[in-house]
Amino acid sequence: MVVREKFEYDLKLLRDKLNEIAQLTEQALTEAIQALETKNVEAALEIIENDERIDDLDEEINDLAILLIAKQQPVAIDLRRIIVAIKISNDIERMADFAVNIAKSTIRIGDEPLFKPIETIKKMHALAVEMLSLSVKAYNDEDVLLAKRVADMDDQVDDYYGQTIRELLEIMPERKELMQQITQLMFVCRYIERTADHATNISESVLYLVKGRRYDLNA
Repeated sequence: MVVREKFEYDLKLLRDKLNEIAQLTEQALTEAIQALETKNVEAALEIIENDERIDDLDEEINDLAILLIAKQQPVAIDLRRIIVAIKISNDIERMADFAVNIAKSTIRIGDEPLFKPIETIKKMHALAVEMLSLSVKAYNDEDVLLAKRVADMDDQVDDYYGQTIRELLEIMPERKELMQQITQLMFVCRYIERTADHATNISESVLYLVKGRRYDLNA
């Protein structure tokens, strides 16, 4: 295999690993909110255990990227592809950590019944997970327009976040016996809001990959 072919093969391997970590993280996030809604502590514990595979993939991506830079000394867009892979992998790994955090909140709430349906939280969560999926698609397709659309979706997540936090804060003084549950649900909202922020980061990385300059899509 000639040098360029080997380089292209390794770049594809890097992309494949990135798609794998994204798929596992999307699954973890989906299962985390399901465990919270159904109060399934066993499922929450499984999410925490499975996070090790995601951490391992993140390390594999970083190791492969560093090896490619050291051996191939790429320039221009090839170098950007490698740098972006490292950055996106880190963003996705942080999202997986938020899935773990949601699972931990589920465990802390325990068997206490949820005092109200978590419909708004679920809407916010579904939007954040969709942002992850679309931002990775934008990366795969190097689609700048899709990346910008993902970033625009973050405003809706922020609106859901503000609305839900206000509602929980209003209830807290009246239902002091629910303090622990309300606190954990506010944490969950924050984890979801941060997940959407990291999806926006991925969109910014896509723009950097294609355009060769950095953009702040949260501004």
